[in-house]
Amino acid sequence: PGGPDHGRLNRRGAEFTERHRERKIEIMELNDISHEIIGASIEVHREIGPGLLESTYERSLEHEFGLRGLQCQSQVSLPLKYKDLEIPDAYRIDLLVEDSVIVELKTVEALKPIHEAQLLTYLRNADKNLGLLINFHTVLLRDGIKRMVHNLPS
Repeated sequence: PGGPDHGRLNRRGAEFTERHRERKIEIMELNDISHEIIGASIEVHREIGPGLLESTYERSLEHEFGLRGLQCQSQVSLPLKYKDLEIPDAYRIDLLVEDSVIVELKTVEALKPIHEAQLLTYLRNADKNLGLLINFHTVLLRDGIKRMVHNLPS
């Protein structure tokens, strides 16, 4: 019931629908991972409290992620390209969870715009879509969590 392009149009529509479905699944997976990271962070904060070194929270989170079955890398060194120059160890991501969510840890009085800018730079340069900025120097950890997105698939 259509012209000679009918089958091709249906195929394109099906391809669009499949891409849209894959993106929705990817977003759902990122949200699930993010939820697990926040839960693990709250557990660590509840157990050991505020006021410790950032490295203590990093090691504790790595352990908690492992207990929860989440794959995690710490102090991931990434290169940066500037024009024709490549800097091999330009920055280090505190934690990379499931090879998809960047977690930047802080133990500061208050999160500042520069911390958000840092995380956005990491997201852009690592080609990741979701990051969490977590400040453990708070009474309630939920007050120290900032979720940030970069080019999240729509």
